Formats: sequence, C-alpha cells, structure tokens
Amino acid sequence: MSDLFSKAKNIYNLLKTVDFNQLEALSKKVDLPKVMNQFSKLDERQLNGLMKMMNGNAKKRELPPINGDFYELSDSLSPEDRALQLKVRNFMETEVKPIVNRYWNRAEFPFELIPKLAELNICGLTYEGYGCANRSFLMEGIIATEMGRIDASIATFFGVQSGLAMGSIYICGSEAQKLKWLPKMQKLELVGSFGLTEPEVGSAAAGGLTTTAKRTGDTWVLNGQKKWIGNATFADVNIIWARDVDDDQVKGFIVEKNNLGFSAKKIEDKMALRIVQNAVITMKDCVVSEENRLQNCNSFKDTAKVLQMTRAGVAWMAVGCARGAYESALKYTRERVQFGKPIASFQLIQNHLVEMLSNLTAMQTLVFQLSKLQDEGKLTDEHASLAKVFCTMRMRDVVSRAREVMGGNGILLEHDVARFVADAEAIYSYEGTKEINSLIVGRAITGFSAFV
Repeated sequence: MSDLFSKAKNIYNLLKTVDFNQLEALSKKVDLPKVMNQFSKLDERQLNGLMKMMNGNAKKRELPPINGDFYELSDSLSPEDRALQLKVRNFMETEVKPIVNRYWNRAEFPFELIPKLAELNICGLTYEGYGCANRSFLMEGIIATEMGRIDASIATFFGVQSGLAMGSIYICGSEAQKLKWLPKMQKLELVGSFGLTEPEVGSAAAGGLTTTAKRTGDTWVLNGQKKWIGNATFADVNIIWARDVDDDQVKGFIVEKNNLGFSAKKIEDKMALRIVQNAVITMKDCVVSEENRLQNCNSFKDTAKVLQMTRAGVAWMAVGCARGAYESALKYTRERVQFGKPIASFQLIQNHLVEMLSNLTAMQTLVFQLSKLQDEGKLTDEHASLAKVFCTMRMRDVVSRAREVMGGNGILLEHDVARFVADAEAIYSYEGTKEINSLIVGRAITGFSAFV
C-alpha cells in the first residue's frame, strides 16, 4: 500500500509540473508513446549525458582572453617598457578606434588626434637628445605594432613623422639642423613628410631619381615631382631627395611648405590607408637655401641608412595589422552563432584561427630578434629586408583568413577586418616591394647581385 501511495504522490507532483498545452503540441510532432518507451530504456549515464546536452547553453561558458601575443613575448619587457606599451594601447583603443572607420571611409585625417598623440611623448623614441627619449628599437617596434593593431593609417602617419622625416634629419643633418627642427617635430608642433618616390621612379630610386637639384651660390634650385608622399598635404617640413646635376649624387633637402615653387596635391580614390594624406609634390624652380640641405647626405648610401632603420618598423607594423585582424576575427567567431552554436566551435573555423595565430606568432618572434640585432648595432640591410618580406607576406595571409571566417560580414567596416584587408595591400608594397627586398636578401646569401 505504501508503494502505491508513493507512486501516486510522485505522479501527482509530476502532473503539477507538466504543461499540457506543450504536451499536446509535442504529440502532434512526434509519437509520444514511442519517445517515452525509448527514454525508459536509457541507462543513468546516457540520461545524464542527454540532460547535460540539453542544459549546455544554460551556463555561461568562461572563454579564454583574446590575446594575439600567444607566446607572451611582452612579458620580457621591463616594467617601464610594458607601461609605455599599455599606455599606447589605451590611447589607440580609446581615442582612435571609436573614430577610425568614419575617417577611413571619408579619406580624411583626424587632426584632433595630433595634440593627444603628442602627449604620449613617443616621437623620435630611439634618438638621443633633442627632447627624444633614447629608448630601444624594440620599444619603437612594439609601439608600431600597437598602432597597427588598431589602425595602419595612424601607424603610417607616425612612422613617417618619427622615422622617415625626423630620422632623415637625425642621421643626415648637421647639429644646427637637428637643434632647429627635431625638438619641435618631437612635440608634433611641426609635422614632416619624406619625399623619395616619384611618379615614374619607385624601386629604382637608388640610381634613377629624376628630381634635380642645381646649386647657385648659397641656394639650390629643385625641379621635379614626388608621388605617394604621406602627410605632404599638411606637412610643415618636407624631406626631399634629389639628384645633384653637377656630381650626379643624391642629396637631401628640408623644404618648408611655404617655399615658392613647392606644391602638394592630394591623391584621391585610394583603396588602402585612406586616412593617410598622400600627395603628389611638384617643384618648379623651388629655391632652397644651402642651410636647408642635409649636410651629412652625400649619396644615396646615406639615404639608405634611413630606409634600413625604418624598414624594420614596417615589419612591426605588419605584425600589428595581422594581430588586429586576428583578434577581431577571433572575437567575431566566438559571438557569431550559426546552427545553434558559435562558429568558433566548428573545426574548419578553428583551423583558420590556428593558421592565423601560427603566422602571427612567427612574425612576432622574428621582429623581436630583428630589434634585438638593431639594439646591438648588428642590423644589416638584409636583416631588415627579410623581415619586411616575410612579415608582409604572412600579414596578407592572416587578414585574408580573418575576412574568410567572417563570411559576408567580413567586408563591412563595422567589423574592422575589411579595413585591415585593404590597408595590408599598402604595407605589402611600401618601403620596398617584396621583389626588391628579396633581391637584397638574395645578394647577401649568394654573393651575386641580381639587380638589373
């Protein structure tokens, strides 16, 4: 009798929890007696597994942090360097990221960022004196990556200012020129550009510049054009490289924006680095004083010293672009739900993510060693060129996979990856194409020059 009473009580309690409307709706879809018969045959382990599957979405899964530094290379930094890295990261995430897509889409430069960027006090980071911090090349590379991780255009603007323009004066200028220009450029009170590439001369700049310089007394007269010159539409200081018609050697000049005979016209309709204000510079009988000729530049070999230093920075920038794309894609795949679960749980998506992370980690370890060589004074042209070749090639692969795992949404600016994909094409080409940099490395390892 007690067993019967207990069963009746259990049935009563069960009936109180049953939604008969749902039960009726379910009976129209499945054979309920058959389903109950099959369920009654399940053992405890099978039932527990079934219940776990049914309740799988009830408990919020604790996901690992999104971190593109998989080998924790930043842990090797000193506390002071780590603090600066995080300071730059915070600036990029709070000041740049919220506005970057809007400015990129309009192909405009966010000038309001310049005084905020100046507050970071990082221009000319590796130079000694003139208000510069005299920090390591490793730290300079990490800053390039942190900028590129959010936006390659701002990273490029900074690279032109801090590396190419200031670097030209620091390496090739006289002491008087350094004292006159570098402190103000370090504070971003003056913005610089770097004019080497020409409409018909890119990779052949070493021996084929068509922009000419003719000395007349204490002045020089410059004639010619430069193309793809970042910052040039608003730069105060333009570093112009020209061929001296008297000795056929490359000379460097500091050309101020108000120089007579100097003009800069913005290049329109770019598909990459749209925030960077690239220009075609035209010089027609542009008169520059001997005082503004870079006093320690006597041939293209001196120009190449600047390019070697900044080419390493481009490799770091490629790492940043790849890291930004990878982290954006990883975040997206963990949030995007298809077939009832996040696409990050799919095997093929995970394969893409691991391929991306593998490339990114290889790039990071390479540039860390590259900057170590640079800090030890051992950097060569071929070291910088190999890093530029490898990192920009792997960057292209990473951004391509990032776009792929996002499907159609990968072409929308709101998810950032579309911008990384476009900007990667510019990073791949500037500061020496893949082919030219490969020939520099090839010459070093074979002993034969394949340059035409």
